[in-house]
Amino acid sequence: METLERIQPNRQVTTFILMVILSQANPAPIRYSVLEETESGSFIAHLTKDLGLEIGELKARSARVVCDDDKQRLLLDRQTGDLLLREKLDREDICGSDEPCVLHFQVFLETPVQFFEGELLIQDINDHSPVFPNREMLLKIPENSQPGTVFPLKLAQDLDVGSNGLQKYTINANSHFHVLTRNHSDGKKYPDLVQDKVLDREEQSEFSLTLMALDGGSPPRSGTSMVRILIMDVNDNAPEFVHTPYEVQVLENSPLDSLILTVLARDVDAGNFGTVSYSLFQASEEIKQTFSINEVTGEIRLTKKLDFEQTKSYHVETEATDGGGLSGKGTVVIEVVDVNDNAPELTISSLISSIPENAPETVVSIFRIRDRDSGDNGKMICSIPDNLPFILKPTFKNFYTLVTDSPLDRESQAEYIITITVTDMGTPRLKTEHNITVLVSDVNDNAPAFTQTSYTLVSATDTDADANAQVTYSLLPPRPARALASLVSINPDNGHLFALTSLDYEALRAFEFHVGATDRGSPALSSQALVRVLVADANDNAPFVLYPLQNASAPCTELVPRAAEPGYLVTKVVAVDGDAGQNAWLSYQLLKATEPGLFGVWAHNGEVRTARLLSERDAPKQRLVVLVKDNGEPPLSASVTLHVLLVDGFSQPYLPAPEAEAAAAAPADPLTVYLVVALASVSSRGGAASAGRCPVAEGHFPGHLVDVSGTGTLSQSYQYEVILISHKLHLNMHFIKLLIHYNCDPIPF
Repeated sequence: METLERIQPNRQVTTFILMVILSQANPAPIRYSVLEETESGSFIAHLTKDLGLEIGELKARSARVVCDDDKQRLLLDRQTGDLLLREKLDREDICGSDEPCVLHFQVFLETPVQFFEGELLIQDINDHSPVFPNREMLLKIPENSQPGTVFPLKLAQDLDVGSNGLQKYTINANSHFHVLTRNHSDGKKYPDLVQDKVLDREEQSEFSLTLMALDGGSPPRSGTSMVRILIMDVNDNAPEFVHTPYEVQVLENSPLDSLILTVLARDVDAGNFGTVSYSLFQASEEIKQTFSINEVTGEIRLTKKLDFEQTKSYHVETEATDGGGLSGKGTVVIEVVDVNDNAPELTISSLISSIPENAPETVVSIFRIRDRDSGDNGKMICSIPDNLPFILKPTFKNFYTLVTDSPLDRESQAEYIITITVTDMGTPRLKTEHNITVLVSDVNDNAPAFTQTSYTLVSATDTDADANAQVTYSLLPPRPARALASLVSINPDNGHLFALTSLDYEALRAFEFHVGATDRGSPALSSQALVRVLVADANDNAPFVLYPLQNASAPCTELVPRAAEPGYLVTKVVAVDGDAGQNAWLSYQLLKATEPGLFGVWAHNGEVRTARLLSERDAPKQRLVVLVKDNGEPPLSASVTLHVLLVDGFSQPYLPAPEAEAAAAAPADPLTVYLVVALASVSSRGGAASAGRCPVAEGHFPGHLVDVSGTGTLSQSYQYEVILISHKLHLNMHFIKLLIHYNCDPIPF
């Protein structure tokens, strides 16, 4: 089917390839031709073959066709590789009078990036007839005009070019005139009326001739205009321009009504025959819209904005006519000077909005820049910020490729906004900015991170295959035998360990066992590993107050002489905590007091001391509530109530009543025994320490905390000396006093 379409004559497509050199350095353009007004969808060329590519490569590499004028006049069928017309092409609309009419285009492919330059020659067809600017021309000729005199006539315009353009002029047969076709240096053909015989106004004062313009098409097209000739009385001097041609340069940003220049013509005749008027001669519509001339002064002014990028120069024909009808011709060449009035343009041809991280050099975008100005005004600099992992690479003409300069890391930055800045070199400099957003997609390049510093995992591998590599896990019988099955279990398929019961740090701080791994081969092979489990402490034990006891049958009362100095040691609250580490660090504070400000509690050791001198106004009975709090999260606490009697001295009347003594004589509960043994140990240690005066130990706990963890340490830096004051030799805890000497190691019990 494709072959049949190529040979159909009504498609009027001719394909020719002058040279195809597929080179990245400077490939020669591929050239084709097509007749204008060819139907859209018509075949132009088979690019796959002409570019030397494989079948399907155009589609695989996302081939595209871009025209220089930014209008998508061509269509690329990536499936077949055919280059087609997207629309009818009007040569006159695209190129005007320029010949040859060439449509420049580029074919670029991605992955890898490759460019091919192409040219499509648009051939003219004879679709326009010559047209005169006026249906009638008026020509005044003096009667003394001599045979052979040439009178320029207004030319016809034919939008076609070449052989289809205007070729010659003819005039109807007559006895006095004939017409010549004159070729001008600008390529145009002008009609000149040539006088053949002497004129006699009295014999014939007027001629009406038909001027015909013919083109070279097949069949030829024509246009006509009536030439009306008036024979005038003698005026034997025509106006002449002082300069011809005039040349002037005008800035393209000149304001409207700007004076371009003033032309001047002189006529040596006198009177009305010497009076000159000015006009534009044979001016095109564009020149008529752009310039005006004052018929009296000859001033040429600007009536339409200039655009260097559209028209760089104008050739304006002027005519000076005297009062007798004679005229002279002049030429004004107006060069438009470029100013930097166009900012650079940036056109994105290809864009990738998402790039996987860690990818090697990747093409993010392909774009083209352009500045419609010329010279330095059209020179451009393209840049992106320096602090980005991207670079710009010039590729072909004004095409640039934005690529990654180094692998991207999504975890460091997941999105980049890249500002492409294009600045020209004009004065002042103009710039264009375009933002491209690039998202970094994630790849699995980061191993999982544990939230804890240690875990116990069981895993085994077998380098065999199939059943020989299938591993079964089991718990091996402990040695010596212990109730391991009640503590943990193991998943036989994956080796995951599970706790079967809640673990108590205070009861079991660590245990270990063996795990076996057996494959399913024949014979089965196995190995074993030792697993050690460390139980982490949790703050699940509140502080326990050893002294003063809170479950005694009678409250514990402390005696304080009224003569006591500030800082007098009243008693010491002693507490322990069953937890470990910072969960067992204790601090003390006075929660309630009968006389606020009379007593104080030291936070780091629980000592209760007087804060000021006692007075007679102080109540004799004081009640203190001391709070003991650990350093766990959340913290746990306990409180103890102290009863203090303010007395003038330590005498028998202040001892407890006999009922209290009887109660004290009752069998001591285990807690009392525990306290007595502990204090006895303290007393023994204190005596030994007193003799040696041991140095103060440096503790590692915060200054306001006391470590009383599972070792049973009462304090970190104190020596205790216990004086047991007993009534009738009973161990009555109401009279235990702790005297502190600040000079001994911690005392374990």
